[in-house]
Amino acid sequence: MEESMSAENAQVTEGGFEEQYEMLEQIVAGMQDPEASLQESFENYKKGMKLVKSLTGMIDQIEKEVIVLSEQEDM
Repeated sequence: MEESMSAENAQVTEGGFEEQYEMLEQIVAGMQDPEASLQESFENYKKGMKLVKSLTGMIDQIEKEVIVLSEQEDM
């Protein structure tokens, strides 16, 4: 079971920023479905949080690169 969880985690955070953001939007929409079970909502919440963490990391990395480029232009 642990192997399937790590494979699932890898699938959640695959792709570029746009793909991950789209996945997050789909997860949020699914969580707003009143027909979703508590278990489904919790699984979606976990996937969503992994995506948020991954997306935040991507944004942080891009921000650092922009700062470096800005500093190089000032020289």
